[in-house]
Amino acid sequence: MKPSNSAPSGSAAAIEEQFGRRVAARLSAGNLELSHDIGERLRAARVQAVARRKAVPQLRPAPVVLSNGPAAALGGGWWTRIGSVVPLVALAAGLMAISVIQDERRTNELAEVDSALLTDDLPPAAYTDPGFAQFLKTSDAAER
Repeated sequence: MKPSNSAPSGSAAAIEEQFGRRVAARLSAGNLELSHDIGERLRAARVQAVARRKAVPQLRPAPVVLSNGPAAALGGGWWTRIGSVVPLVALAAGLMAISVIQDERRTNELAEVDSALLTDDLPPAAYTDPGFAQFLKTSDAAER
């Protein structure tokens, strides 16, 4: 692509327009290598696209007017402070509740394991015996 001879304008719209013209020129140059049928279909699609093109309105942000400072816009002094503290208190309470629930679950799981060991037919010392561990491994392998 050849750079334009005219100096680019500083506005974004002018830069976009210049870029669009360069892209269109490049696409048109490539159009000469296509067959007539494909070129006609592309031309028809281009005409339809230009016909459908809508101008994008420039959006301006709405002005914000505050009367009596930011506290008046948010509803007043102490309500604002309470409103900002309540989520922090709820978060702390939720984290504490999660911690308590997890501790209770761990305790229940350990109690289940302990009660299963103590009520089993085997004494707890059997589980620490290396010969018993080997027996479990060989009996498990024999079952497969």
